[in-house]
Amino acid sequence: MSAPDIAISVERLSKRYLVGHRLPARERYTALRDVIAREARGMARRAVDLVRGRQIVEGDEVEEFWALKDVSFEVKRGEIVGIIGRNGAGKSTLLKILSRITEPSEGRAVLRGRIASLLEVGTGFHPELSGRENIFLNGAVLGMTRAEVKRKFDEIVAFAEVERFLDTPVKRYSSGMYVRLAFAVAAHLEPEILVVDEVLAVGDAAFQKKCLGKMRDVASHDGRTVLFVSHSMAAIENMCDSALLLAQGRCVARGATHAVVQDYLNTVSRAAVSPLGERKDREGSGEFRVIGMMLENADGSEATAFKCGAEGVLHFTIDNRAGHALRNVRVAAVIDDASGRRVALMDTWLVGADIAELPVGQTSVRAVMPRVVLAPGRYFVTVWSAIGETVVDWIKDAGAFDVEEGDFFGSGHLPPPGFGEFVLEHHFAVGDRTGNLLEWPKRKTSER
Repeated sequence: MSAPDIAISVERLSKRYLVGHRLPARERYTALRDVIAREARGMARRAVDLVRGRQIVEGDEVEEFWALKDVSFEVKRGEIVGIIGRNGAGKSTLLKILSRITEPSEGRAVLRGRIASLLEVGTGFHPELSGRENIFLNGAVLGMTRAEVKRKFDEIVAFAEVERFLDTPVKRYSSGMYVRLAFAVAAHLEPEILVVDEVLAVGDAAFQKKCLGKMRDVASHDGRTVLFVSHSMAAIENMCDSALLLAQGRCVARGATHAVVQDYLNTVSRAAVSPLGERKDREGSGEFRVIGMMLENADGSEATAFKCGAEGVLHFTIDNRAGHALRNVRVAAVIDDASGRRVALMDTWLVGADIAELPVGQTSVRAVMPRVVLAPGRYFVTVWSAIGETVVDWIKDAGAFDVEEGDFFGSGHLPPPGFGEFVLEHHFAVGDRTGNLLEWPKRKTSER
């Protein structure tokens, strides 16, 4: 492929960080001389790092961490490429290097054309300036003349839907307004390369749909290149020409979108069966942890899958490590389908069943579905738990389960595949012209 056809060329790109760790005290009490000696060693090491131009890291021990390692790929002009992977896979680090926010440790990235990046809420905005002033500021950063920005100004404002607040400092904008204006500026000021991170998830559903349509338009009609990071596999498959899968900082798959998405889902499926107590990709304050999840039948026995129409139970084991009982504990299980589309939420708060007091140690929490109404297929569970408004433990794709065919209606039939995510309980009533109900014709036994 000739160089003019290539918008982005990445060769053996790597990014290394140094992470400091404090060693735990081996004794209950630490003498003053030990503290002085440790601080003196730390100061000496930092002085050496400063003289040699190395990163200064706090801590007793320094660990080398590669956020990216030997990543290579090319992106054609006018191509929409989805970048997918689990949390911590290196997606944001890659975009920051391509956006020239941070420098790589090894390798190089060549971008041919102006680049506009939308990596987090408020990227490139000055909080004290108004929306109007920030539009012109962003245009100048992208290398646009004032005349070019004025020509696009009305389109940007109309797309962002912030006309009433155009002369208000953006520090007073909501996160959704921030994103709307930032995306509108990035998409309309004619960059050759548009880089969009998961930040669009902040906007409402209508705006997300409008943004996806705009990205499709700038790629197909204007010939611009788009790099799009999302955890929504439905959005990736719907919009992207090809995809790139990152895992632990390495590129493990690159090619047709559907094939790469399937590789990712298989990876997630394997990770979902790993012990929850060993998962490091979790967020929250950590007073307690969800350390186990299993499937149960109505009789309490362990299940390998749920049957459509039968009772199903998600059994979670929670370990309170705070050393005292915790109050007002909320636990939720978010269910996604195999493409990453959110399909259901089970939440103690929704049903008025928050845990009044969580004792020290391990506690069982069961989320009971009296009838599994999900259509046959594979589903993934994200566990979210909190104390009041504070998130304590959040694990994306903490587990997975399969729903198998069952006799939901008692008729021996289920909707064909592709007819929705749920099996809807329903019935029909038949009447004559006057509205009098007629006897419902019974299905013959032989037809069942």
